[in-house]
Amino acid sequence: MQARISIPKKPERSVNDAFASHFAKSVFLTIAGLAILVFIGTRMLTHIDLNLYGYMVGTIVFIGGFFYRFIAWGERPTKIIIKKGLKLLFRKSTAKTAVNHLAIYDFIRNRGVYRWVQHILIGWGCVLACLVTFPLVFSWMYFTMEDNGYYTIVLFGMNVMKVPAEGVIAFFSYNALNIAAVMVISGVCMALYRRLRNMQARAEQKFMYDFLPLYLLLFISITGLLLTFQNIVLHGWMQPQMSLIHQFAVIVTLIYLPFGKLAHIPFRPMSVLARNYREHYGEQHMKECKVCGDKFVSVEQSNDVIQVLGVNDISFNMQDGFNLAELCLPCRRKYRISRFSGFPTHQVKVKEANQNAKG
Repeated sequence: MQARISIPKKPERSVNDAFASHFAKSVFLTIAGLAILVFIGTRMLTHIDLNLYGYMVGTIVFIGGFFYRFIAWGERPTKIIIKKGLKLLFRKSTAKTAVNHLAIYDFIRNRGVYRWVQHILIGWGCVLACLVTFPLVFSWMYFTMEDNGYYTIVLFGMNVMKVPAEGVIAFFSYNALNIAAVMVISGVCMALYRRLRNMQARAEQKFMYDFLPLYLLLFISITGLLLTFQNIVLHGWMQPQMSLIHQFAVIVTLIYLPFGKLAHIPFRPMSVLARNYREHYGEQHMKECKVCGDKFVSVEQSNDVIQVLGVNDISFNMQDGFNLAELCLPCRRKYRISRFSGFPTHQVKVKEANQNAKG
């Protein structure tokens, strides 16, 4: 009888073997892509503005922090929403949802016009600043001035158009960051006024998490406006010093951004996936509350919540024969009260006075 010698198969090799983790691979590929775009945009590194080098380093650190935060969040069991939401990306309502959530903030307008205007100013002010700053920082776009009084707009090494230096396009191009700064300052002041005046907001807000991001945005915007003021009115007096202060503030904010409250800005597109997830499965079969019988969430979402809790070894199976995730929010709150008081408050057929309140 001949003995069979099993030859072990060589393990399959892939690109992932070159990296220690998904985080390392994502950051490397992103930085490599940026390097290629910089190489193209600067006409093979022949046009680099070293005054913007600090912003470039801060942006690269921000990208690393963003991917770390995103992948750490995506590795949680809640990633099921992302996976199912991506499969529903081509729903007919996706475009409308994207506009409502990412452009006009319609979901905030339901809470009040004041808060809606505040978010519009801050959100679009930051977006406008990023759309102008990042192409300039990575030299994807820059301007050249000719003797005939015309600017040439250069995009990825190609001359796009010539505009008069005293024209409307040149004016808005030069003052785009100033316009963004005014928008952010107005929105931040509105937010600070509301949070300092509203007693409930004052009790719930924390300085490091809620107020510090607003102060950072305010400081960046003010120092940015001061640069223009010093250049035009003061003829450049103390401008180099203020430029360093402004650059330092931007770099600190970029490094802090992925780990603080401002992280919801780059994460905001995920809300479109979550909305598609809720709408799609909500159209199929809604879950009835085990206590009051109201339909409050889709059966799919309720089952996913119970599954996610089980993966984390968290069980909310109650003695009454249901899971806490199978109760609507008002009944869930009343059930928790009943566990402390001993009185079955969740069975009382009285709805909360403010359960449908907007705000």
